[in-house]
Amino acid sequence: MACSPSQPLPVTAYSCCNGLGSTRAEVLEKLRLGTTGLVPARMELPFATCVGEVTAELPHLPNALAPWSTRMSRMAALLVQGLEPRLTRARALWPASRIAVILGTSTAGAAATETAYRHYVAHGELPAEYDFRRQHTFGALLRVVAELGGAKGPAWMISTACTSSAKPLASAKRLIDADLIDAAIIGGFDTLCGMTLHGFRSLGALATDPCRPFCASRSGISIGEGGALLLVERKAHALALVEGVGESSDAYHVSSPHPEGLGARSAMQRALDEAGCGMDAIDHINAHGTGTRLNDVAEARAIAELFDSQVPVVSTKGYTGHMLGAAGATEAVMSIFAIEEGWIPASVGSTPLDPKIELHVPTTRTCGSFRRVLSNDFAFGGNNVSVLMGAP
Repeated sequence: MACSPSQPLPVTAYSCCNGLGSTRAEVLEKLRLGTTGLVPARMELPFATCVGEVTAELPHLPNALAPWSTRMSRMAALLVQGLEPRLTRARALWPASRIAVILGTSTAGAAATETAYRHYVAHGELPAEYDFRRQHTFGALLRVVAELGGAKGPAWMISTACTSSAKPLASAKRLIDADLIDAAIIGGFDTLCGMTLHGFRSLGALATDPCRPFCASRSGISIGEGGALLLVERKAHALALVEGVGESSDAYHVSSPHPEGLGARSAMQRALDEAGCGMDAIDHINAHGTGTRLNDVAEARAIAELFDSQVPVVSTKGYTGHMLGAAGATEAVMSIFAIEEGWIPASVGSTPLDPKIELHVPTTRTCGSFRRVLSNDFAFGGNNVSVLMGAP
């Protein structure tokens, strides 16, 4: 049953960093040129693969947060900085107790713990500066972002694999609708670590070369790192609007999508219902598009059943790799790019298109008016989220 349209949620600032760059301008330029950020992994691995690695110099944390310092927390600090100056204005407008922090991650501080364990193997003891609670746990990242952002409202971390940082958009929307908060810092992060690379390799899902979503010769995913943050507020001048967030959980299989994309279709339909618009209102779809055989076909079927065949569908994972817990927020930001810039990037690496993918997948940069963009994220266990971003 379709629900009544809800009030759109204003996005007043955003930031991102990934294998394409550490600023909006850097990321946009690589997307505009159709240049992938995937390169051969520099980590010591017993196999070849390509990754999207953040190469920017990351800021140091203030002395008070030094015990929480990791690559992940410093990446978070970079992204909080990217929300200024709007974040300062939000703190002046709203009580700190009504500014929430809702984040997503898949690996949390696993990379820091792997580094500490290698030190233990080599030296027989953990590094003196290593602190599991402050450097590995979900709460560690929440503490860093809340402190740096000056937020003292509700704070929690969501970890639902590849939908982790898409779900905070739904959570923030519900909290503001319920008049529990006035603003929220939302998004997510993940860093490269051995656990995920070895894990996807063991599943037979890791590509050797840069991933090629929707391509007939695709061979799997590439892993990327980075993150994105969005500042959302009750009432403010908006860069974009979160018009609807659709969620579903079909629990079809622990690691494979439903072959007909039923959960994906349900999530997209619910996003449309919450926004109160029809499928003909969507100008572009930023697909989950992982580059695996099963995901791309299942998602394409779900999209084809709901939308006109001429809606342009692009996967930006060919640029950044699959950023796991950071994918949802990153691709929501890339959906805002389309609204603001009036173009969408080529779906890099998608040619020749798999004949089973009966979608319009642009192979060159496409200019136009993109007033509403749907961003898909689908995770292990049939956990699905679709975010509808609209022009203000």
